Amino acid sequence: MTDHLLGDHLLSGIEPGPARDAGHSGAPPRTGFFTDTSVCIGCKACEVACKEWNALPEDGLSLSGMSYDNTQGLGASTWRHVAFIEQEVPARGGPGAPARGGPLTAEGRTQLPLAETSDGTGGGLDEGTGGGTGGDLRWLMASDVCKHCTHAACLDVCPTGSLFRTEFGTVVVQEDICNGCGYCVPACPYGVIEQRPSDGRAFKCTMCYDRLGAGQEPACAKACPTESIQYGPLDELRERAALRVDQLHAAGVTDARLYGHEPDDGVGGDGAFFLLLDEPEVYGLPPDPVVTTRDLPAMWKHAGTAALTLAGGIALAFAGPALRQLGAATVRRGRR
Repeated sequence: MTDHLLGDHLLSGIEPGPARDAGHSGAPPRTGFFTDTSVCIGCKACEVACKEWNALPEDGLSLSGMSYDNTQGLGASTWRHVAFIEQEVPARGGPGAPARGGPLTAEGRTQLPLAETSDGTGGGLDEGTGGGTGGDLRWLMASDVCKHCTHAACLDVCPTGSLFRTEFGTVVVQEDICNGCGYCVPACPYGVIEQRPSDGRAFKCTMCYDRLGAGQEPACAKACPTESIQYGPLDELRERAALRVDQLHAAGVTDARLYGHEPDDGVGGDGAFFLLLDEPEVYGLPPDPVVTTRDLPAMWKHAGTAALTLAGGIALAFAGPALRQLGAATVRRGRR
């Protein structure tokens, strides 16, 4: 039992059923988010819907100086964060040549094919989203959220059980059980979870666990007007995302790539993954995240070995003089 708990199966590596391993027998298929940043228009409907549904306090109304970003990142009171990235992109091949990211319109804007919507429409070219003018500027927008990792270090280190795995495979904080220890904050490889300054407790996205239990989709996905945020069974989302990347590549958007979708990555795959139009670092995401509790088994083994070695050394230190005294007494008896 101990070997199973401390082995690679539960702390790192491929984990096909995190909800089942958490004790949810007969759990439904794992669900999650797929965020297609190529169709995000930066409207912040997701941020507003998240705050309204979860009754989150206001945490920043003034613009930060980072384009139209007023919250700057995820935190205890910002569970969805829309990033605005104004990026200079030199045109390739001189004026009028395609910029990195796709072909240009007559106005010099980057063309991106629209994602096919649930009613079967779409597939045309979006002349406004993601493109700057003249091939020298583009505007990347992305709605970030907790990744609901397969191997969630925040959950592993929580001493009170405040963090738990739901039957949907998501990770939720029970604020009434949180004691404010803060162990989860440095454990998160994405820097998502945070303590609220007013009371010290930790908060993060719950993927609207109450709505999921009622058969509804999360508020952010429901409010997204372009279906940039999609919710559903994780396996289906991964297939849909791969098709979307192929569509973008065929349209000349060669930088399109998926992030957090691989079940064999450093966190066992994310329950919320993304389609990006540039390197993860551009969006403030770690390029190769690794669950911080991955090496716990090896660390405990090394600590155990060191403890046994120390105990053996102490025992020898005390036993040495006693053995010498015993040997001397034996010699004296032999002389008599």
